[in-house]
Amino acid sequence: MTCEKTSTVEPQYVACLDIDEKYGRTELGLMSNQVWHDDPRRLLFVLARYKFVSKMLKGCQSALEIGCADAFGTRIIRQEVPYVLATDFDPVFIQDCLRREAISPWPISFLVHDILSGPVKHVPFEAAFSLDVLEHIHPSSEDAFIRNICDSLLPQGHLIVGSPSKESQEYASVISKQGHINCKTAEDMYRLFKKYFHNVLLFSMNDEMVHTGFSQLAHYLFVVCSGKKSH
Repeated sequence: MTCEKTSTVEPQYVACLDIDEKYGRTELGLMSNQVWHDDPRRLLFVLARYKFVSKMLKGCQSALEIGCADAFGTRIIRQEVPYVLATDFDPVFIQDCLRREAISPWPISFLVHDILSGPVKHVPFEAAFSLDVLEHIHPSSEDAFIRNICDSLLPQGHLIVGSPSKESQEYASVISKQGHINCKTAEDMYRLFKKYFHNVLLFSMNDEMVHTGFSQLAHYLFVVCSGKKSH
């Protein structure tokens, strides 16, 4: 007969048991669960994107996420930003977020909202970010998408948008290609956001590495924007 251990051999790991008792085991969200099942290493890439955004937004007091899906990576932003409102137009994902975040030590607010319908009117935010959403927005709706995000920001607000590159689509999965209707080259992405912001910084990304290298070989693109133009 074996007895269940009530402590770890090395005392510094007792914290693992304490967290388990207090919060239980962390559950993957709906989308991160699918990724972990079908392509585990992709979860690393997704979390790396959130880590990049979190470092860019360090010092901001509030941030708005557009298209959070299951918001599994949003907690990384919350490490740097005291108030985060994560939004998505699909109630299924927001319900999943609310259920899993009920006892989180990193509180995040959630809202069902379609950014194409208008800005988020809770409070003006210091920053906004949107990962893996632009490629799902029809080109005819780009203007509404960006303008409504801008109208959710303070005058000095920042915007970070990440999206798969057009060149990467040759290698995209079948599931990804079903929703990707608006992937862009680096030059097209820069020109698009330059219409709305005075300052646009372009970054490339391959796997979990963000860099300033040759954009035509990038799998993923980021723009970091500031200085809203009037419209």
